[in-house]
Amino acid sequence: MLRSLFSQLLQICCVLAILALPRAIADEAKPLKVLLITGGCCHDYPFQTMSLQKAAKARKLNVDWTIVDQGGSGTDAQIDFYKNANWAKGFDVVIHNECFAKTTDEDYIKSITKPHFEGTNAVVIHCAMHTYRDAKIDDWRQMLGVTSKRHEHKSHYLVRNAKPNHPAMKDFPKEWTTPSDELYIIEKVWPNTEVLATSVSEKTGDLHPVIWTNTYGKSRVFGTTYGHSNETFEDKVFLDVVINGVVWAAGK
Repeated sequence: MLRSLFSQLLQICCVLAILALPRAIADEAKPLKVLLITGGCCHDYPFQTMSLQKAAKARKLNVDWTIVDQGGSGTDAQIDFYKNANWAKGFDVVIHNECFAKTTDEDYIKSITKPHFEGTNAVVIHCAMHTYRDAKIDDWRQMLGVTSKRHEHKSHYLVRNAKPNHPAMKDFPKEWTTPSDELYIIEKVWPNTEVLATSVSEKTGDLHPVIWTNTYGKSRVFGTTYGHSNETFEDKVFLDVVINGVVWAAGK
């Protein structure tokens, strides 16, 4: 009797698995909808954008890109794209690679963090950590997962992989030395942040997170403070970890 019941249950499970298979295959075939927000001060954003797109293609990652490059090359801007209340709707992940340190309008900043808190996943790169740096509220910094307001000199920094078993770090070596890049000084690591890699200040000897993940409300956030130079955006190790971070943040 028990053997017969077990056999019936096994058959039911097999049927359910077969029925679910087409949907799983369809989900896998769907392109990853990625929104890249870029622009502002201090970096070669067209080159960086092209490098990320080429890296995803090299990894055979099916990505539907939406690129928004607004705000000019200054440090104070409110880009038009964010003024649509539904700006984040429909995207699996938003990459923030913008640099607007002097933008301080609190309502504007909250209009960006709110969709993330509600579940829009994010990847944050380099100067995104100094974006809205002068703002008094911490909403953006809490979304990032770290607080940073300054950086040290350019150098070739040693990076140590602290969590090699994390999916985002699967292709990252035990140690890696950056191309010429900047070390961001991390003043605070927020409670829901998991540090994945660190570098040491050449000035003070202090240890700073340089790659991490964060949980912000219902969203996943992957971040790295590196990404200043074009040489970094040509480096396979860096590009691999960012693309893995995009996939992880998107929940794939």
